[in-house]
Amino acid sequence: MLTCDTPNVWTQFLEYVKDHCSPAAYGNWLAPISCVESSNEGITLEVPNVFVQDYLISNYRQDLCAFLPVDGKGNPAVKFVIAAPKAAPKSPTPAPTTQSAMPAASSTGDKRCVKLNDNYRFETFIEGPANQFVKSAALGVASRPGQSYNPLFIHGGVGLGKTHMLHSIGHYIQDHQKNLRVQCITTEAFINDLVDSLRNKSVDKMKRFYRSDIDVLLVDDIQFLQNRLNFEEEFCNMFETLINQNKQIVITSDKPPAQLKLSERIIARMEWGLVAHMGMPEVETRVAILQNKAEQKGLNISNNILFFIAEHIHNNVRQLEGAINRLSAHSRLLKETLTEELVEKTLREMLQQAPKARITVEQILKSVAAVFQVRVSDIKGSIRTKDVAVPRQVAMYLAKEMINESLMTLGISFGKTHSTILHACKNIEKKVAADEMLRRQISMVRRNIAA
Repeated sequence: MLTCDTPNVWTQFLEYVKDHCSPAAYGNWLAPISCVESSNEGITLEVPNVFVQDYLISNYRQDLCAFLPVDGKGNPAVKFVIAAPKAAPKSPTPAPTTQSAMPAASSTGDKRCVKLNDNYRFETFIEGPANQFVKSAALGVASRPGQSYNPLFIHGGVGLGKTHMLHSIGHYIQDHQKNLRVQCITTEAFINDLVDSLRNKSVDKMKRFYRSDIDVLLVDDIQFLQNRLNFEEEFCNMFETLINQNKQIVITSDKPPAQLKLSERIIARMEWGLVAHMGMPEVETRVAILQNKAEQKGLNISNNILFFIAEHIHNNVRQLEGAINRLSAHSRLLKETLTEELVEKTLREMLQQAPKARITVEQILKSVAAVFQVRVSDIKGSIRTKDVAVPRQVAMYLAKEMINESLMTLGISFGKTHSTILHACKNIEKKVAADEMLRRQISMVRRNIAA
C-alpha cells in the first residue's frame, strides 16, 4: 500500500469529524478508511467496501469540500479504491467436547435482535380516534401474522407511538404464538449489522438469518434508509424474499412511503399491504395519556390542570410524558401543591401557543373541490355518486389528519356522525395504498392548503 505523502488534510478532516460524531459511528465508518495518495488535485482513499464509500459521501460531502480540493462540479475531489480482501487466519482445530454447540441461527439471532420494551404493549397504549385505526390494524397483524395486512406500514410524526405499536405487535406474537420467531430491529441497526457482516466476511450468514430464520420482521424508522442505495437494495431483496414466504413485515416511518427518498421499487413493495397514519392524539386522548402517566408516578393532578397541559402541549406524546416526569420531580423535591400557576411556571419552556393560522374545514373543502373539480356544496351535500363521494371522503380524511379536533367535532363540521368520518378515513387509507392518481391528488390538496 502507498503511503500518503501529504496526509495532513485527511488527518485534519478526521480530527474534525471525530469531535462531531459518536465514537461508534467513527469506529464503524471512518476509522477503516485509509489515505493512499494525496496531491493538490485531490486524494485517493482506500475503503473496505462500497457501503463505507456511500456513507462518507452521503453524510460528509460538505465537510469534505471544506477540507479537500473540489472538482469542476463543486464535489470533493476524492477517488476510492476498494481494499483487497484479506485472507482469513487459520483457526486451530478445536478440541473435542461433549457439549453440543449452539446453532448458528440461534446465536446470530441473539446478537441481532433488538430487545422488546416491556412497557410497550397493547394494554398500555392509550387509544383515541387519531390512533384507533392503527391499533386495530396492528392487532389484526399480531393475531394473524402474514395473513392479513402484509406489509403493515405505520407512519406519523416523532413521539406519537409508532415504536410502542411495533413492540406491542412483537410482544403479542411472542405471548400467543411462541413457535414464531420475531425479529425487531431499527434501520440503523440493520445497516450496522450489514457493515459488520461485510467486514467479517459473513454476509451469507446474515442473509440466511434474515431470509430464513425469522417469521416476523419488525423494522423501526425506515426513513434512515434514504440515500443509501446499496443498503436499500439489500433490504429490498430481503423484503421480497420474506413477503414471498408469507412472513409478516411491519415497518414504521416518519413519512408515508410515497414521500420517502427511496427507489420506486421499494416504495411499491411497502405500499403492497396497508399504509396507516398515526396522528397526534386530540385533546381528550392527551388528557387520558397524562392521567395514565400521572397515576404511574403516584401524582395527583386535577382535571383542570390536565386539560391545561393537554391544550398547551400538542406536538407529541413524549413531551406529555416529559411534562409529567418534570412535575413529579418538582412535587417530590419541593413538596408543593400543583396549581395551574405552578405548572405553568415549571413547564414554561415546554408549553406551546396555539398556531396563529389554524387550518379550517372550509379551507380543506375549497382545496379538495378545486383539485377534484367538484363544488363545495356538492361535497357538503348528500350526493353519493363516485365523483362526489371520493372527494367528500378525502376531505374528511385530510380534516382528521390536519385539524386537531375530535371526530365528533369534525363530524358536526361536515354534518355527519363521527363514525362516518372514521369510515371515510379508513376507506381513503385503503385506496391510497393502491391508487397512484389518488395519492397525487391528495398531495396536491395538501400543497394548496400549505400555500
